[in-house]
Amino acid sequence: MTAPEPDELLARLHKAADDVAADAARFSDEDLRAPSALPGWTRGHVLAHLTGISNAMARQLEYAARGETIELYDGGMDGRNKAIDMAAGHDAATHLADLTAALARVMKAFDALPGAKESTGNRTGWYAPIAYRGGVVMDGGLALWRELVIHASDLPGGRGPETWSRPFCEHLFDFLAARVQPDDRLVLQPLGLPPVSIGSGNRSTVVSGMITDIAAWLAGREPTLGSLRASAAADGVDLPALLPWPSGTPAAK
Repeated sequence: MTAPEPDELLARLHKAADDVAADAARFSDEDLRAPSALPGWTRGHVLAHLTGISNAMARQLEYAARGETIELYDGGMDGRNKAIDMAAGHDAATHLADLTAALARVMKAFDALPGAKESTGNRTGWYAPIAYRGGVVMDGGLALWRELVIHASDLPGGRGPETWSRPFCEHLFDFLAARVQPDDRLVLQPLGLPPVSIGSGNRSTVVSGMITDIAAWLAGREPTLGSLRASAAADGVDLPALLPWPSGTPAAK
């Protein structure tokens, strides 16, 4: 599996941003006080986080365009958490205005990037360095894609993991391979698709089911189609324990 090309990623970012904005527009003040799928977080917390990460990633790109880098959040993770807590209780209109502005800002930054050919090999555009995970703008784009799609499922607002696209699920297989325990090797067997092996341990487990259920489990979310099964040496077994979300990413709620 390979990461999407920049033009493909840009289109997927636009769709994910439009989906989140459409969901946010349907929520009332009461809706935003209701629990999300994340323990301890209301829907208001999730929207505040999406606003924060969108502005943070926009800043990464704005600095990268000048050949500079800056930390993802002012004040690091403590600053990020305080900002979410402060904004979580806003009314629906304020949340929508803040989120819409943040999404417009970050998408404007991505839209301004040169094409992949102009970016390749010269550390500019999609391949300009950013502080986030010590990577490049492309890494930031993939991170924002994950944030928007996964947290849209956390709201919840009708876009559960069963709506995740095959390219998104396959990206999660790659990114979340870091969650496999050192002794484990997981053979992911999505229904009707080729198997994917992640991890390099000697303890082999086959995890089968719909591709969205496998991706949801890897992402620490509830599989929604009830198809997930695990087996070892042809016998049914419990799903293996996973390591925490890969360090360095702000999505680890």
